[in-house]
Amino acid sequence: MMRVFRKYHRMIAITASLPLLLTVITGVGYTIFDEWFHQDEIGEFLIRLHTLKMFGLDEIYPVLNGVALIGLLVTGLSMTSLFKKRPQPKSVSDR
Repeated sequence: MMRVFRKYHRMIAITASLPLLLTVITGVGYTIFDEWFHQDEIGEFLIRLHTLKMFGLDEIYPVLNGVALIGLLVTGLSMTSLFKKRPQPKSVSDR
């Protein structure tokens, strides 16, 4: 079972890495240019790129990013053995 989750985790990570990287870079860039340097034109461009509004994908892009992150979280947590049942230690009376 662990092998299946590892396969799906790798597949989701490869697929989602570029959109998530774009979201992170443009989000940080927006804060720097708009809030710190008061460059409204660059800030507006970055926020349009951040939401992919310039390509008309502003309604579906955050949902896809969210679904990818939930998939990574579920497959990643399942591989950590946090939810694995631990064997009960044998008591003296069971011998």
